[in-house]
Amino acid sequence: MRVLVVEDETLLADTIAEGLRDRGFAVDVVYDGQAALDRQVLGVYDVAVLDRDLPRVHGDEVCRAWTSATEPRALRILMLTAASAVPDRVAGLELGADDYLGKPFAFAELAARVRALGRRTRAATPPVLTRAGVRLDPARREVTRDDMPIRLSPKEFAVLEELLLADGAVIPTEWLLDKAWDENADPFTNAVRVTMTGLRRKLGVPWVIETVQGVGYRIP
Repeated sequence: MRVLVVEDETLLADTIAEGLRDRGFAVDVVYDGQAALDRQVLGVYDVAVLDRDLPRVHGDEVCRAWTSATEPRALRILMLTAASAVPDRVAGLELGADDYLGKPFAFAELAARVRALGRRTRAATPPVLTRAGVRLDPARREVTRDDMPIRLSPKEFAVLEELLLADGAVIPTEWLLDKAWDENADPFTNAVRVTMTGLRRKLGVPWVIETVQGVGYRIP
């Protein structure tokens, strides 16, 4: 799941981003409304965490621009604000936001709301993915192989989910970087290879992930 955080309080924005990354999300950050509008968000991000009181361009205008786009909108918007009275929440939702969270907030609640919004963008995704004896339950964040539970890191879980969603097709390394890491990931890094090595080891033998030299990976 890819998330854009739009928050002018730098420390808060970076804290939210790091916390979401620790939970397996790919997260990018911008710090003002104009930077948010300059982003290509539709078709790129699943969820935006949008502060309402932004400099340069107010969060209301950002939300209005995103929700009035003519192309189909999969992006879900979680609006943040220090003004959390009922009229403020209603106003935010009427702008087109999908959810609303007042400051201060518990990070666990924010993460849960982001995950819930992200699930709405993937309504066609089967609730449980299975292939080659591997079973992945996105809702429960559980993985088993031949009914034996396997503990994965957030990145390993994200990579395995993309491989299972591909239904046997080859997934290029660049695709995995785009889906499971954020925009700051170095395309020449060995992050995917290292994560794949750990994932293979945890899934056990016989190996279920096949390397297609010069192309990427697949679960045949």
